[in-house]
Amino acid sequence: MPRKRKDEQTGKREVAGVMGLRGSVEEQPITETLEINYMPYAMSVIVSRAIPEIDGFKPSHRKLLYTMYKMGLLNGGRTKSANIVGQTMRLNPHGDAAIYDTMVRLSRGYGALLHPFVDSKGNFGKVYSRDMAYAASRYTEAKLDAICQELFRDMDFDTVDMVDNYDGTMKEPTLMPTTFPNVLVSANTGIAVGMASNICGFNLQEVCVTAIARMKNPDHDILETMPAPDFPTGGELLYDPMEMRTIYKTGRGSFKVRAKWRYLKEGNLIEIYEIPYTTTAEAILDKVSELIRAGKIREIGDMRDETDLSGLKLTIDLKRGADPEKLMQKLFRQTTLRARAHWRWR
Repeated sequence: MPRKRKDEQTGKREVAGVMGLRGSVEEQPITETLEINYMPYAMSVIVSRAIPEIDGFKPSHRKLLYTMYKMGLLNGGRTKSANIVGQTMRLNPHGDAAIYDTMVRLSRGYGALLHPFVDSKGNFGKVYSRDMAYAASRYTEAKLDAICQELFRDMDFDTVDMVDNYDGTMKEPTLMPTTFPNVLVSANTGIAVGMASNICGFNLQEVCVTAIARMKNPDHDILETMPAPDFPTGGELLYDPMEMRTIYKTGRGSFKVRAKWRYLKEGNLIEIYEIPYTTTAEAILDKVSELIRAGKIREIGDMRDETDLSGLKLTIDLKRGADPEKLMQKLFRQTTLRARAHWRWR
């Protein structure tokens, strides 16, 4: 009986490669391939990149804020954003663009958080604008906001574990020793592999009062002291206590938020000054224009964006005889002036 070749016994076979080089192809079950090649990547994304930890921060947030703390920007004056980005690359090697994007989102100027962590100066864009681009890092300045005192108060007293950075040249914290439940105060969205989180922000005072009440009485009803989320862009939450109780219990659910508006009789116009967190001014304008072109809305003479340094303002000029209340009900039904905010915890 002829003997089997060695490569047949091991499941390997030789193939011709580039320029006459010869390699081998190893046959293995798909489950083993996923376990060896896919699972380490998936766990890295889940644990070390996309999902916020119990301190409310992703690693990219933590690396940026800790770098700014070590630069003395907690009590000192502002410095160029480009300087901060360059220093942060000692902890975060994923490039200056990703680091600056993180800084923008945490900044007071951008307005994505109820309590921003970066005190910014210059054009950092706006969360409610799709097209308002932020300036390059060489034109803007930043330092840590005052609330960061509560992040770093006990940093130098061995309150959290410190680990080596990617090349072992310095240490960085695994968590921030925050003195308040930041994971509930700062809105955060994370898309990982096979799981995701979408956490709304809550009023800081309500969160602290609720945390104290729960420590004193584990049976405390959270809805009594923390009835619903808050949003940095404002808007009206269409409140349903039973829906909110289900969200608190299961960690999943959604609720509706709609824009705030006022009617100015002397000008026969409507001013929209707060919009849902999940939409932008440009998306609203585009949709209204589409409805007007389709003939579905005939009460509007003109609509424009009058946003300035004082804040958001979308102005609608009404045609003579138009009912502003009925028009807004139409717009709520057919545009993102009324939107559904989703909550998903891990």
